[in-house]
Amino acid sequence: MGTPEELRRITMTPAARRALAAAERLFYDRGIHAVGVDLIAAEAGVTKKTLYDRFGSKEQIVVEYLAGRDERWRIFLAERLAAAAARPRARIAAVFDASRAWMADHGSKGCSMVNAHAEISDPAHPAHSVITGQKRWMLDLFTRLARDVEGIGPEAADRLGRTLMLLHEGALVAHGLKVFPDPIAHARDEADALLADAAKR
Repeated sequence: MGTPEELRRITMTPAARRALAAAERLFYDRGIHAVGVDLIAAEAGVTKKTLYDRFGSKEQIVVEYLAGRDERWRIFLAERLAAAAARPRARIAAVFDASRAWMADHGSKGCSMVNAHAEISDPAHPAHSVITGQKRWMLDLFTRLARDVEGIGPEAADRLGRTLMLLHEGALVAHGLKVFPDPIAHARDEADALLADAAKR
C-alpha cells in the first residue's frame, strides 16, 4: 500500500462511516462499477450531497473501502502470526490458516483486492496503489518467512516466497470461484510439502 504521503485518506464522521459501511457491502457483493453513489447514499441513509461533501468522489470511497479492508486484514494476520509457533514453517502455515478464517467470515466472493483489480487496472486510479501495494506486502511477507526456514539460502528463499505467494493467491481465487472444496487448506498443505522438500536440498 502507498505511504501515508502518497495515499490520501479522509477523516471519518458518523455519516461518512455509515456511507463507507454501505459502500463496502455493496462493492464487495455487486462490484465497484455496478454500484453508484446514489445507491450508496440511499443504503447509508445520507444525501448524495453529504456523500460528496465527505469523500469528494466515488474514487475516494473506493480507496477508503480497499485501504480499510487491507488494514483490518493486516491486524488480523498479525494476531494470528503472533499466536503461531515460532517455527518458520508453522508461521507460513498460519498465513494460510488466517486467510482461511478470514474468508470464512469476510470473503464469500473471494479476495476483495483481486476482485477490485478486475475492475481497476489503470495505475492512475487512486485505488490502484492500494491493490498492488497489498499484494506486494504479501509477497514481502512470504519472502521474509521463507528466509527464516533453516537450510534455505537467500536466492532460494526469494524464489520460494514467490511460489508461496502464487499458491496463496491461487487459493483465494479458487475459494471465490468455489471450484473445489477448501482450496486454502489444500494450498497450505502444498506449501508445507514444498517447504519440507526445499529444506532437504
